[in-house]
Amino acid sequence: MARSFFPAIERQSLEEIKNFQEESLGDLLNYVGANSAFYKSLFREHSIDISKISHLEDLIRIPVTDKAHLQQFNEDFICVPKNNIVDYITTSGTMGDPVTVAMTNSDLDRLAYNEAISFTCADGSVDDLYQLMTTLDRRFMAGMAYFLGIRMLGASIVRVGNGIPELQWDTINRIRPNAIIVVPSFILKIIEYAEQNGIDYRSSSITKAVCIGEPLRNPDLSMNALGRKILGKWPLKLYSTYASTEMATTFTECREGTGGHHHPELIIVEFLDDNGNPVQEGQAGEVTITTIGVKGMPLLRFKTGDVCYHYTEPCACGRTTMRLGPVIGRRKQMIKFKGTTLYPPALYDILDNIPYIRNYYVEVYTNEIGTDEIIINAGTNQFNSELEKDIKDHFRARLRVAPQVKFHKPEDIIKVQFPEGNRKAIKFIDKRNNVSHS
Repeated sequence: MARSFFPAIERQSLEEIKNFQEESLGDLLNYVGANSAFYKSLFREHSIDISKISHLEDLIRIPVTDKAHLQQFNEDFICVPKNNIVDYITTSGTMGDPVTVAMTNSDLDRLAYNEAISFTCADGSVDDLYQLMTTLDRRFMAGMAYFLGIRMLGASIVRVGNGIPELQWDTINRIRPNAIIVVPSFILKIIEYAEQNGIDYRSSSITKAVCIGEPLRNPDLSMNALGRKILGKWPLKLYSTYASTEMATTFTECREGTGGHHHPELIIVEFLDDNGNPVQEGQAGEVTITTIGVKGMPLLRFKTGDVCYHYTEPCACGRTTMRLGPVIGRRKQMIKFKGTTLYPPALYDILDNIPYIRNYYVEVYTNEIGTDEIIINAGTNQFNSELEKDIKDHFRARLRVAPQVKFHKPEDIIKVQFPEGNRKAIKFIDKRNNVSHS
């Protein structure tokens, strides 16, 4: 019998979903308690009786896990013999040293299923032909996940990889895909190439884009500057996504564009404040996940570092699952600037809306009185004091505060954004702790 890629659980009541997840939680606790050296030690150290953790509300009795634990005790998280591991994947390393994630055959099947139901959520079907504009190599999970998921869905795919606008357009014109999987800022690059080379991109076969790695929406779910800039040029249907290597699960928008849908058979999600307490709907909290069905390296109460809002009212698409808003920022990247609390994406949204800024990165450092200072390093072909005033006026209008501004040639910004070996562009450099983040 064919497997449904619109699972019944995603249409059930929140109470039914909770009951299902509590049954799955018991299985997970028994599994890691028997097979994970890290969690065995954690339970023993904190005198945790896992048999008494039967409800989602009981999770708070278990200490959280974060990326530092994965970096320091990486192999202790592995729950299977080495000969059961079929693929080793690493995170991008933009928040510190990369973390290795070990996956079994069943984990790859779970990953494929996650993407099949996620593409279905984004109106995907067997009739679609996706052009993959992200890499499958360099220990990268996402590209492989998309390939496996589209294959399971029964749709078609053409693997082009990232970059090279000329090859992207040659493939579009030659094979005529109707959808692309892409980092949204790269859509602007292929538009620019098309305009410079007389390609009528609006009349191409592409009608929709599944967007990864960068948010397209503001916290109120309206399109941000990047999303508006794309749609102003090319009226595609854009579907935003959120995922991480550690969770091996995706939150994908449906046609309603009101947040990424939770897949409750794959992951339990909590939203925590600075003190580790659950927040209410309407409050921003750090996304903290517990994986369901992972065999190689299951995670229990893993803090992603990403701060989001969540929504629980049913969606017009028919799904009743919780929805995740766009990432407001990373907990460790919060900036206190002249009495205002900021996250880097708020700065990016302003910079993305200034037409003469080609690229940029943001630096934060501690000044002589011990408070945060911000420098906007803007890549532009124009240099004058009027531009600096204009940029500061944009910031004052939106955030009521204005950072320092330094101008650079766009090619010099690229050298900072893409040091050798980096998969993602560095947009944020935190000098408060002498650590670079993107």
